Amino acid sequence: MSHSKALWTVKLGFLAVTLAWFSFTFYEFAFGIVNRSVEWPIIIQDLPGTLGMGFRTGASFIAVLTVLFWIFNKDFSRPELTTCLRFVIIFEAATFVSLIPSGVYTFIFPELLIPLWIVELIIPVLTESILIPVVLMKLFFALNPNKPVKTAIKWALISGTVYIFVFWLNYTCNWLGTILTSGIEYVSSYPVNLFSFCFTSVGLLLLALYSVYFTRKSIGTENLKGLDTNKIGLIFTFFGLYFLVTYLLWLIFGSVGGWSIWYAWFLNHNMDLWLLTAPMLGLPLIFHQD
Repeated sequence: MSHSKALWTVKLGFLAVTLAWFSFTFYEFAFGIVNRSVEWPIIIQDLPGTLGMGFRTGASFIAVLTVLFWIFNKDFSRPELTTCLRFVIIFEAATFVSLIPSGVYTFIFPELLIPLWIVELIIPVLTESILIPVVLMKLFFALNPNKPVKTAIKWALISGTVYIFVFWLNYTCNWLGTILTSGIEYVSSYPVNLFSFCFTSVGLLLLALYSVYFTRKSIGTENLKGLDTNKIGLIFTFFGLYFLVTYLLWLIFGSVGGWSIWYAWFLNHNMDLWLLTAPMLGLPLIFHQD
């Protein structure tokens, strides 16, 4: 494949993923506005969460426009591109900050401080709502035309690794919450659920550890051309395959063992399900040659 054709596959991959991000997020945002709860105390979670999806809708819309300008050969200056990326990052950080009320509202009601809520809600939600905004703000300030590109690369790699770690923690805690409510038999008695549990708790963890290895190896890269985009594509592809395979398992086998916390969170309350399209970008990056 020629360099120009390979670059076009990468551009189209970026477009497909950003369009999926925007369309899914916009739908969830609109759905949240129409169906948000106004009952106490659920409103403490629903209103900030809906506002957060509004910020993410803005971030994804800017991402789509940026990719379109790139595809149609709009000559971005470095300050212009930096400004677009910083808007995406600050809006995405605001999205996760909006989850803080969901993590702390149980402290307002001591009767909710039970093992289930601690494992399934408090730990993962507070982790993602604090850790992700912190690394994104570091990336926000690193994306400065007056600073070395390697600083932005460093924090972009760290941010990506933190995302994978947070997803591993979040979904593993969802499975642990399911085991607390439905019993260990819910996993051990059903091969599909056992596979999904291992795919989450072990598979995502291994991907996170590989991302840590890649990040440590790549920190100090002076410019984008120095990055191993094939390895980035590999990480992005396997990350997307986690969502795709898990979703396909549900389409093929249904809610094995009955509806549970796991299915409720992954299918109904998952603001990141659009990531199942990630291989559409990851695969072109794997085979892209600079």
